[in-house]
Amino acid sequence: MINFPNFSLSVSLIVFTDFMKTITAVPGQDVTLTCHTPNNNNIKYVHWSRADLESEYLLVYRNGQFFPANQHPSFKNRVDLQDRQMKDGDVSLILKNVNTADDGTYQCRVIGLSLRSRVNSSVFQKGLRVESLLCFKMNQ
Repeated sequence: MINFPNFSLSVSLIVFTDFMKTITAVPGQDVTLTCHTPNNNNIKYVHWSRADLESEYLLVYRNGQFFPANQHPSFKNRVDLQDRQMKDGDVSLILKNVNTADDGTYQCRVIGLSLRSRVNSSVFQKGLRVESLLCFKMNQ
């Protein structure tokens, strides 16, 4: 963490995509991590994870339901899909109340009916390499 008289710089998020993106936020702000399928493809499964969380995840949606059982405790009540209808294939994640513990590599996996013929098919969709989330804390 770098401290300056009026603020300190802290958070970095890494996410996979075909492009690099930097998000700047203040602790407590909400950020959106984008992920899109080519269309809604009858989406059956959405899995948002972070590499360092191992078996725990941020969000799982399967067959019309969210599954909070193995959700990492630090993300409970802090994540949601930007569009629960997933119109136009939008499975972007809203991360609420960003803090320095949110550093890491994020991944979005989507499975739709059209992908079912592949064994163990999971598609790492476009829209997710956030090079860094710069989190500035304003000191009073």
